[in-house]
Formats: sequence, structure tokens, C-alpha cells
Amino acid sequence: MDSDDEQLLRGRIYGTDHDHPGPKPGRSYAELVGGPLDGLLLDITNWRPEEIDDGVSLLTELGQFGPGGRALYDPRPGDPARWDWGGDSP
Repeated sequence: MDSDDEQLLRGRIYGTDHDHPGPKPGRSYAELVGGPLDGLLLDITNWRPEEIDDGVSLLTELGQFGPGGRALYDPRPGDPARWDWGGDSP
């Protein structure tokens, strides 16, 4: 992925329609930091605290394993609005 691709992803919501990529009022988001989904926002509205604590495994074609692969993200200690990349999995 080049810098133009990275700029395109920044500020978009993971898993949303390309026609409406940005944040919506009244929703809660975590910024994905590092890895293939760097700069995307993850909508965590209505997630329970234990779901947030568990982190996520997100489908992506951009990671080490290509289509069907996953990127792993966990909330940053002391800054739950930012989730750090922990690696890729098949």
C-alpha cells in the first residue's frame, strides 16, 4: 500500500459504505493504529466493556495473509480511543 492509499483510508469507518465513509454524530469510535488498517475508525457504539477489553480480529485483504486474512487490534492501555495493531492472522 502506498501513501495515497493510506490517505484514502484515514478517517473512514471500518466496514462501512464507500459513499458514506465518515463518522456519524452520536456514535463512539476507536482509531486503529498501525498495521494494514491504520487510520480507520472502528465503530464501538453499544459494545460492552468486556467486548472492548477483548480487542478484535478484523477481516482485511491488506494484511500479510491477503484475502480472508485478519488484522488483530487491542485497546491501548490508558487510551481506549486508540487500538493498536498486534499482528495479522490467516
